[in-house]
Amino acid sequence: MDMPQITIGVLGSGQLGRMLVIAAAQLGIKTHVFAPDAAGSPAGELAHATTTAAYDDYDALSTFGASVDAITSEFENVPSDTMAHLATLCPVSPGTAALHIAQHRIREKSFAREHGINTPDFWHITDSDSLVKAMAELNGRGVLKTCQLGYDGKGQLWVDPQDDLAASFAALGSNDVILEAAVTFRAEASFLVARAADGRIAHFPPSLNTHKDGILARSIGPANLPEALLAKGQKAVQDLADAMGLVGLLALETFVTNDDQLLFNEIAPRPHNSFHWTIEGCATSQFTQLARCLAGMPLASTHSYGTWQMDNLLGEDMTNIEALAAEAGLHLHLYGKTAAKTGRKMGHTNRQITTN
Repeated sequence: MDMPQITIGVLGSGQLGRMLVIAAAQLGIKTHVFAPDAAGSPAGELAHATTTAAYDDYDALSTFGASVDAITSEFENVPSDTMAHLATLCPVSPGTAALHIAQHRIREKSFAREHGINTPDFWHITDSDSLVKAMAELNGRGVLKTCQLGYDGKGQLWVDPQDDLAASFAALGSNDVILEAAVTFRAEASFLVARAADGRIAHFPPSLNTHKDGILARSIGPANLPEALLAKGQKAVQDLADAMGLVGLLALETFVTNDDQLLFNEIAPRPHNSFHWTIEGCATSQFTQLARCLAGMPLASTHSYGTWQMDNLLGEDMTNIEALAAEAGLHLHLYGKTAAKTGRKMGHTNRQITTN
């Protein structure tokens, strides 16, 4: 019997796309990467096909959409119009609603509140006067973030009431900014759910995360947190995925307060850095689960093989690669990037801490 040949289209060319391409290939699924820099990129160099074109090149998008069976995006900032156009050609993940919500910090936090999920206090800042007014209401420390496109600590800065607020606002170079109240927390936890087109759900074990200079440094999963708190986080991420009709993966980042409450931080409707440990640490990795979802296959077990630790490798860590490669029991993942810049994610390592 001939096996049906399925091709997944991937918008974006970075490491998340690369790891999806690898996972899909293990299932006999082909991939086609579409990005302005697709050729020779981390994802593009391993995919079965690439299209190098802009995300607003609708002729190229139409040809791409007609050549694949389903499409996903490895990053949430693909233009929503691009995804809406592709949705007329084939099934898309995570869906236009999920992208629209996740692309703007005010929208995502408002959406969380509408669905009963607690968030830090926040204000939409459009000029220096609105920042002065919001800081007076806050009466304490806060963090300013651009509402769109910020990641890994970029596009944000801390502000205090005594600061030159006009200068702080100008420093971000945007009139679309969010001010969030500073949060005192004892831990950062993330939750990941896979949701199929028919609404079937599969939860991954949550992760505990440590950041350095705004960049994720380490994740440990499954998270060692109270069961009631873990259940609350899993319910929250599932409620959000259901409400936005998401197909694929949704990650929810949260703060764990000193009194064991969860506060919403942000969402990402795609594979998430804090769950890279699932590649070796779970029966089904986040990338394999997404490939299965897009191919219309049943969602698989996410049972974890003990406790695992994921450490990001940045450009400044690359001088240590030889020692890491020689370390027994360490799983080394490199992303095929040629330039090792400070703060740039070049790879990660996974190691098992405990067994079941």
